[in-house]
Amino acid sequence: MPKDTLNEREFELINIIGSNLGSNQRDLSRQLDLSLGLTNMLIRRLVAKGFIRISQLNKRKVQYLLTPKGFSEKMRKSVKYTLKTIHSMGLIKERIKEVVVKLYTEGERHFTVLGKSDFALLIEMVFKDMGMTDYKITYVEEFPPGNIKGTLLICKEDIQRDKINSIPMINLVQELARDQSFMWHKGDER
Repeated sequence: MPKDTLNEREFELINIIGSNLGSNQRDLSRQLDLSLGLTNMLIRRLVAKGFIRISQLNKRKVQYLLTPKGFSEKMRKSVKYTLKTIHSMGLIKERIKEVVVKLYTEGERHFTVLGKSDFALLIEMVFKDMGMTDYKITYVEEFPPGNIKGTLLICKEDIQRDKINSIPMINLVQELARDQSFMWHKGDER
């Protein structure tokens, strides 16, 4: 790894210091969920790389500050991560669109979405983007008792299959998990 490249833990530490969330090594250690010794090593490494500096406030207290290089790296990685996230959202919408179009062309007009989340809201965005108006979406957080009209679209993890054996459904979480284009690959910069 080149000298100026940050690993995941180092970047996490820069984010915490940049947000002034850690006032001492013990706080930083707790937030990183690392030992005090490992946190100290990360701080020293970031100082050596020029991403942070330590300012002595008094005999017992120090302040950790991002250097201009640290701010620049934080912004660069944040922008890259945001762009990657936006790209992933587009891929997710496209996959949802494939599923919805198939169901819609087969005549399905009623959908029950299990799981109230931003992911679930993408389904409605897909319908609107496609200009469809003759559909009904019902959002539920838990498996609904009784019969469901239409197709159940699952947008949350850890669903007990025994509750939904006889219902037409598509587990969108599993569908997306099977698609390799959504996976972070080793070596991808986050």
